[in-house]
Amino acid sequence: MHIKIILEPSEEGGYTDIVPALPGCISEGDSGREAIENIREAIKLYLEPVERCVGLL
Repeated sequence: MHIKIILEPSEEGGYTDIVPALPGCISEGDSGREAIENIREAIKLYLEPVERCVGLL
């Protein structure tokens, strides 16, 4: 599965990640690498309820 992630520098420092296809799925990190790791976990948690529902079918 491919999901578009937008990585932007934050005004306060660090980076913010936004996933346009998943409303409200946003994460941050002090470095670009940390921000990507954090958004991967956020995506996983965001999609977890969907995976549970699909497993019930």
